[in-house]
Order: sequence, then structure tokens, then C-alpha cells
Amino acid sequence: MISNCAASQGIEISPRFRSTIEERIARLEKDAAEDEAQVAHLIDGDHIRRQMRLVAMERSEALRMRLFLDSSQTRPARPLISI
Repeated sequence: MISNCAASQGIEISPRFRSTIEERIARLEKDAAEDEAQVAHLIDGDHIRRQMRLVAMERSEALRMRLFLDSSQTRPARPLISI
């Protein structure tokens, strides 16, 4: 949903915000991989389903953020003012 808004409104984001979002995407993808690896150690079917649902949500959120970044523009960094 955000990606559609960004494309139609031409959203510009700061380089710092882009970096923060990219770091969050990396954390989500790392967490999803770790959570998925834990499924092999689970026995209860309900717990496995909840764990896989968590993995799906983490990956979905990472994808949503990637689509947002793809559809937004990064504004140029402001020059530093010398004092």
C-alpha cells in the first residue's frame, strides 16, 4: 500500500532514512532465516504453524519496505555548513 502512495506522490526520503530502512530490511531477513531454522527443532504442530507464520510476516514486511524504497527517491544530502 505504501509503495503505491510513494509512486503516485513522488516521495523523497533522506539518505539517513533510506539507510535506516535498509538496515531494518536486513534485520528482518536475518531474523526470518533464523526463525525458519528453528522449525526443525519444534515438535508441536501448532508451534510450527505459528513459527512459520512469524517467518512469513517478517519476509512480507521486508518485501513491503523494499517496494517502498524502490518507488521512492533519495534526496541529495545537504552540504555541510562550515562555521
